[in-house]
Amino acid sequence: VLAAVDAAVARGVADGARLGVGGWSYGGILTNHVITKSTRFKAAVSGASEVNYLSDYGHDHYQYEWEAELGLPWRNVQRWVALSPWFQVEQVKTPTLVMCGQEDWNVPLINSEQLYQALRRLDVPTQLVIYPGEDHEIARPSYRRDRYERYLAWYDKYVKG
Repeated sequence: VLAAVDAAVARGVADGARLGVGGWSYGGILTNHVITKSTRFKAAVSGASEVNYLSDYGHDHYQYEWEAELGLPWRNVQRWVALSPWFQVEQVKTPTLVMCGQEDWNVPLINSEQLYQALRRLDVPTQLVIYPGEDHEIARPSYRRDRYERYLAWYDKYVKG
């Protein structure tokens, strides 16, 4: 992700002084990793993402993938901790908008709640938005519109300044 950003800045496609990062689902998971590794982004949006992989085990529907990639958490604690953005959350300085559907079983709401609480505790500007009755896709048109308007407002506030 950072190499792609570097290339975009080098080519003049992106302004290195006004960068934002964000995504939904896997894009949110990548966002969580990026903001623990870099402070170059002025704002982030983490939507329907995972942050504490240990809290996902047994709750989400990715059992096979977790075990195939990381092994059993009680046998490979160090691997789970090393790869989970949760355990590097103190590195985050980027103002982060955190969003999720209340009924999201794909990437459970607890991830968004934990990320939000950690950022608050660390005095990182943050906001948590939970869409009631919604799952991973946020299907209600008024909620979709709200989601996109919040993206723009967050980036306007922190990237444009």
